[in-house]
Amino acid sequence: MKQRPRFTEQETEQSRLKGKPVSASASEMAEVVLPAQTNVLGKLLGGHVMHMVDIVAAMAASRHSNSYVVTASVDYIDFRNPVNLGELVMLKSQVNRVFTTSLEIGVEVFSENLLTGERKHTTSAYVTFVAIDSQTRLPKKVTPLIVRTAEERRRWREAAARRKIRLAHREEKRG
Repeated sequence: MKQRPRFTEQETEQSRLKGKPVSASASEMAEVVLPAQTNVLGKLLGGHVMHMVDIVAAMAASRHSNSYVVTASVDYIDFRNPVNLGELVMLKSQVNRVFTTSLEIGVEVFSENLLTGERKHTTSAYVTFVAIDSQTRLPKKVTPLIVRTAEERRRWREAAARRKIRLAHREEKRG
């Protein structure tokens, strides 16, 4: 059975011209923490968290840009609370800002104790992706981002400041 694309080619092109709201590409994923994903203390491995962060961030970036994306940088990852064996780990991502061919994605990670229902914010991260043209495999322009809420505008402004720092570090390494 052939699935209908989420958008027709014409709708996709119109969307590119107009831009997309943050809500159009916000993504989520969740999984139960199993023994193979934990350290000797029964805590979720930080490397596994980083792997999941990269995946959920790529989902939002791909959905926004309607293209393949590659990870360009991880500016920041903050581990606030551990995630325990048997807990549910939930990740939420959204586009913070779009530049010419790149996008900054914000990711928040939460844990939930399935027995008590207690939820904790465990990790935050900012990941930058570059959109890649499927034919040429070169960077391609990204659909503009439409920000509507005060929170989205705050994230948009802060993303510009992080980009400035990121580019300054890149120049510093070249020089």
